Amino acid sequence: MAAGDTAKASSLKDFHARSIADREGFWAEQAALIDWHQPFGRVLDDSRPPFARWFLGGRTNLCHNAVDRHLAAQRDAPALIHVSTETDTERVYTFGELHREVMRMAAVMRSLGVRRGDRVLIYMPMIPEAAFAMLACARIGAIHSVVFGGFASHSLASRIDDASPVLVVSADAGSRAGKVVPYKPLLDVALELARSKPASVLMVDRGLVPFDRKPGRDHDYAPLRERHLDADVPVEWLESNEVSYTLYTSGTTGTPKGVQRDVGGYAVALAASMKYIFCGNAGETYFSTSDIGWVVGHSYIVYGPLIAGMATLMYEGTPLRPDPGILWRLVEKYRVTVMFSAPTAIRVLKKQDPSWLTRYDLSSLRALFLAGEPLDEPTARWIGEGLGKPVIDNYWQTETGWPILSVAHGIEKTPTRLGSPGMPMYGYDLRLLHEQTGEEVGVNEKGVVAIVPPLPPGCMQTVWGNDERFVQTYFSTVPGRLVYSTFDWGIRDPDGYFFILGRTDDVINVAGHRLGTREIEESLSSHPAVAECAVVGVADALKGQVATAFVVLKDPSQAASDDARLALEGQLMATVDQQLGAVARPSRVHFVTLLPKTRSGKVLRRSIQALCEARDPGDLTTIEDPSALEQVRQAVGARV
Repeated sequence: MAAGDTAKASSLKDFHARSIADREGFWAEQAALIDWHQPFGRVLDDSRPPFARWFLGGRTNLCHNAVDRHLAAQRDAPALIHVSTETDTERVYTFGELHREVMRMAAVMRSLGVRRGDRVLIYMPMIPEAAFAMLACARIGAIHSVVFGGFASHSLASRIDDASPVLVVSADAGSRAGKVVPYKPLLDVALELARSKPASVLMVDRGLVPFDRKPGRDHDYAPLRERHLDADVPVEWLESNEVSYTLYTSGTTGTPKGVQRDVGGYAVALAASMKYIFCGNAGETYFSTSDIGWVVGHSYIVYGPLIAGMATLMYEGTPLRPDPGILWRLVEKYRVTVMFSAPTAIRVLKKQDPSWLTRYDLSSLRALFLAGEPLDEPTARWIGEGLGKPVIDNYWQTETGWPILSVAHGIEKTPTRLGSPGMPMYGYDLRLLHEQTGEEVGVNEKGVVAIVPPLPPGCMQTVWGNDERFVQTYFSTVPGRLVYSTFDWGIRDPDGYFFILGRTDDVINVAGHRLGTREIEESLSSHPAVAECAVVGVADALKGQVATAFVVLKDPSQAASDDARLALEGQLMATVDQQLGAVARPSRVHFVTLLPKTRSGKVLRRSIQALCEARDPGDLTTIEDPSALEQVRQAVGARV
């Protein structure tokens, strides 16, 4: 049976059941969706749980599957469409042109000493060269680590130290809502802070801001590209389980985790997801509004659509510039068939004149996929009715690389259900488990969303450089069970649809960006005026959640007046801006004289969060000093 035939005359539940009962047979069929330079000898090795290796002995390459293999039939077809409403530029690269640019970038990297297995850190705005750099790394067997351009020097330095790159690829600046954001000064500070010192920095000069160059370390891309215009860089055929990239995600400790991804399993998982979940076909156009600094940008801006032979639209801009119709204008102009965005973007548009949704020809668009944060029913209903198109929720994580929950219309036209991201996708043995006993919970009972290993292809292999942290973080939190915890609460209805209820840990989701409260607390604590602090995620109508901070000062008199409080709040927000970036800035900083804690010294974050959201703070029998919670109540004006 050929890959894809598995889905014929099959229900989603049957398809899923077979993927669990016959993992090796199922995934051997899906592996035919990509090119293999050398066939794999074994589908799965899960002899050392929870670690899993997929397609052992098979040799392939992500860049080949995304670019080279389409040249024979689609050399002149659009591959990468770049649009920047920040610089008013648009450029379409065919598969042939993309192939040439990737080889030029690969040759430049080679000239700077990058070899197979080396790490390359990419700190770039949404420009074509960022995609060239990712694909070039994949081509030559280097391991890329993309850092979101909104992160400031402190965050960047920690990622440089963990990845130990031989090369950093960056640009002079990005731009957001018409405001130029210089990158090079942030990078220079990060390189001063970092213990690991990359040998070279490759700079793409967009001409947005002048920047200093460090002789011997910093290299301009344009002249190096000119030297390699006719470069012919063959792909490195990698064993399926070699590392393709690392991508850092926040955790409950202050140290980001490097999610490590393989080559073959990831390529197969993405190819299958494009077929069964996103229903994308070669020659069509895929538009994801994400950023390459996040996992959606890896899976569904760069690799997934290109592996499927689709054109991918890479957008630098906001949903409102130059007007609230820009996204739909791009759908019309480039005949977008599949679109992927985040609920926050739709909530931003919801504040605008709804007529913007109907001014353009959206007949090419088959579905709008939304993910990254919980999708509320009013937002889903508003955009679905406004566009007259299916809105398909999906739930997944940086760690998994592709959706855990959704509906897969490439298998069966399963209806969506408002408030639910859907049912378990093939390959995921998903369970809802009791937090304390590890037992499975019943229908409509709250439990921890967990996955029984082995994790399917495309999921993380481990934490970069730290197998023990991989096991301890993800597989050791549910008593008596070796299961992967998503750290999300969920319930399941009688029809098998899952509903996500929120986090079980101290990671918050701000506009689809996962932020560890510990990182923000450490940043605030670095200010000389701060004695201790607590940060919680608070529900927000626009962004899903926002960070709210409660700070105890060393000298309370520093916040004795309204003016002093405002000034100090501004300083603390600026500290977070400088160290972590604006994405991590708390929405408010409240000053208290003590934090609510248990008698054993644990901060009662859930009670603080409840008061911020005007909810009952719950069981307070273990609180050390009730007056501490009263201060929180007064600070946020809670009426509970």
